[in-house]
Amino acid sequence: MSSQDTGAARETILSVQDLSIEFNTPRGWQRAVDSISFDIKCGETVALVGESGSGKSISALTALKLLPEIGTRYPTGKVRLFEQDVLDLSDRKLRQLRGNRVSMIFQEPMTSLNPLHRVSKQITEVLKVHQGMSTLKARVRALELLDQVGIRDARAKLDVFPHELSGGQRQRVMIAMALANKPDMLIADEPTTALDVTIQAQILELLQELQRDIGMSILFISHDLGVVRKMADRVNVMTQGKIVEAGPTSQVFDNPQHDYTRMLLDAEPQGAPRPVPDNAPELLSADDFKVYFPIKKGLLKRVVGHVKAVDGVDLTLRQGETLGVVGESGSGKTTLALGLLRLIESRGPIRFDGQEVQALDQRRLKPLRARMQIVFQDPYGSLSPRLSISEIIGEGLGAHHRNLSPEQREQRIIDMLELVQLNPADRYRYPHEFSGGQRQRIAIARALILNPKLLVLDEPTSALDVSVQAQIVDLLRDLQARLNLSYLFVSHDLRVVKALSHRVMVMQNSKIVEMGDADTLFSAPKTDYTKALLDAAFALNARSHPQMGQ
Repeated sequence: MSSQDTGAARETILSVQDLSIEFNTPRGWQRAVDSISFDIKCGETVALVGESGSGKSISALTALKLLPEIGTRYPTGKVRLFEQDVLDLSDRKLRQLRGNRVSMIFQEPMTSLNPLHRVSKQITEVLKVHQGMSTLKARVRALELLDQVGIRDARAKLDVFPHELSGGQRQRVMIAMALANKPDMLIADEPTTALDVTIQAQILELLQELQRDIGMSILFISHDLGVVRKMADRVNVMTQGKIVEAGPTSQVFDNPQHDYTRMLLDAEPQGAPRPVPDNAPELLSADDFKVYFPIKKGLLKRVVGHVKAVDGVDLTLRQGETLGVVGESGSGKTTLALGLLRLIESRGPIRFDGQEVQALDQRRLKPLRARMQIVFQDPYGSLSPRLSISEIIGEGLGAHHRNLSPEQREQRIIDMLELVQLNPADRYRYPHEFSGGQRQRIAIARALILNPKLLVLDEPTSALDVSVQAQIVDLLRDLQARLNLSYLFVSHDLRVVKALSHRVMVMQNSKIVEMGDADTLFSAPKTDYTKALLDAAFALNARSHPQMGQ
């Protein structure tokens, strides 16, 4: 929490008074935010917490008037930023504020970063536009920023494209861009969602350090209550577009008054997966598995070396089993999963469902695709913005189940939406009309509709609020027991890994450093690295659930 005296009289940076926001939908104008009020003072951190769809991100975007002008209206309220009425400001004056005095870390880095520009260009552009730096000085400063946000080998990462980085690394690039101009106020929309626990702690300390050094105010949007308790001076709890409880952080966490606040604080993935039968057959295996990316230099782009993203991994996965894969961002977790699915080039034998798949061409591999599905880390980046939800979820049926009638296809889509707790009546809407957590559930429905044997889950709960995390964990466990599914579960959230996994594999620097039964690994880790991961995860979580770890 900020070390500044929250009781002292300080200048108000942002004042939101009686704000209501409505969107024009096919069903008419729908209210998304209903008469909310809150202030942020100089050097203060104020959090908006609540479940996906509660209105947190929409409220934050309004502070910089970033919602689309067409189809958005504000029936009531004012938003004042540095004593200026944001909703009445011209585009020119808004540009002077955005990225300069006020910066924002967006929830989904892959869609916020330009896929056509290298990291260096995207960071230096911010410095050139707002500080007038030369290209050389901006590049030096960009390198410092990447070091500051914890990206290893920052010089090598400076000139890569966003798709060449892991999800956590992309998030750190976004944070570096937001902090480049040392803003007066930072709007942080789930800034640590894609980060592993050790880097998460570093980023939070960095934000607090900058807050102390330059008096920066922070509007912090998060569903991670442990992070909120560490960071925020005051908390506003939102549900269904309204603020239902507000106050100093310690007061709200230690003595919540509203039933919804108590529900959020009590929400936690619980339980464990059902045991795997001793005679369960092996579904997936890999031996000495490697994924190397070539390093090309010179005019002719000759290969001068390789980045060893996955280096000599052995693993097995039985039918009905969950293998959790944990480790820091960039350790090779997601690359391993993509390689095993033959979505990127790899070396080493892969056996799936009794068949060697490494040597299969794409034509012979296609029939296996329905039996091995993936839920990607970034739901918005993996959902086509041009397709309705019905079209997105049903797209795989067109490739693998062409014999279904239109009525059967429609019913399968409806069943999947109900399975992931989404309203089937919304199936004709588009991805941008859903919250981040709702989009992740759409991605899960798309994967499940083909009845796979293997489901690769790449951070499937990272964008979800805590109550929905618990629901999704319960759903995945039930589906596993009913359909005998196998999961390769990639995550940095060790609480969720513990609740869902039978075995856990810990990766560091492209290699396995520890693997074993989940209960044993969590209770008696063998390596210092695993101990550090567990200490960081449960120390942070204990701030919202003090009984944990006792």
